[in-house]
Amino acid sequence: MISAAAELVNARDLLFEWTRRILQARYQQSLLGWFWAFVQPAAQAAIFTIIFTRLVPIDTGATPYAAFAYVATASWAFLVSSLTDMTTSLVDNMSLVNKVYFPRETLPLACMLARLVDLAIAALLFVGIAVYFKVPFFPAGLLMLPVVLLVQVTLVAGLGLASAALNVFARDVRPLVVLVTQIWMYASPVFYPVEAVPPAYRGFYRLNPMVGILEGYRDLLLRERLPGYDFLVSAIVAVGVFGFGYWFFKRVEFKFADIV
Repeated sequence: MISAAAELVNARDLLFEWTRRILQARYQQSLLGWFWAFVQPAAQAAIFTIIFTRLVPIDTGATPYAAFAYVATASWAFLVSSLTDMTTSLVDNMSLVNKVYFPRETLPLACMLARLVDLAIAALLFVGIAVYFKVPFFPAGLLMLPVVLLVQVTLVAGLGLASAALNVFARDVRPLVVLVTQIWMYASPVFYPVEAVPPAYRGFYRLNPMVGILEGYRDLLLRERLPGYDFLVSAIVAVGVFGFGYWFFKRVEFKFADIV
């Protein structure tokens, strides 16, 4: 594992160049370009806002629901789009996998980094939302925010590496990832607060790593406080998921060229 990580670090130029290539290919023929980076989370947040403030009101306390929803939908869009792209990254580039040697994890990780750029663009819209709704500024939150992001990136990387490896052996993995992330969204506090979950189930519910991550973002950006116990649980789970995902990827990597 340590030698593999060192090899990936040495291949960082390839990783960044492949990320740039993905971004260029994605947007060069697009009329709206980078605008699409925040269309999905913005549209989803708008729909949630209409439904859960007009039709089925959900209490988010002093936090405006639109801001409450957008923080989560932007983060969730990063998770879903990253996992979808990472899952097919090896199969979509079979000529490289078969003919050229390089750290194979470069391909799925580049997909994730490209989606991370989208998340950064989507974050710009939140600035406008925060100004419009007069969300209080929390200076300490800016210092802690990269930590929450790092935990989510760690989680996504672990899941994406595992799904990319599995997809080489069974093409059913991609539609399964789409289905699981759809179900997972309803099991996460994307459009509702954790307080809406019955107390009897919250202990088990908090094992979902996206609970602490989403609440961590909201604590820092909306509630003027540091993340608590839920985020610590999410961080531990994320590290475990990454460790397993990376180990599994390297464990089966030697078979890729024979199967793809």
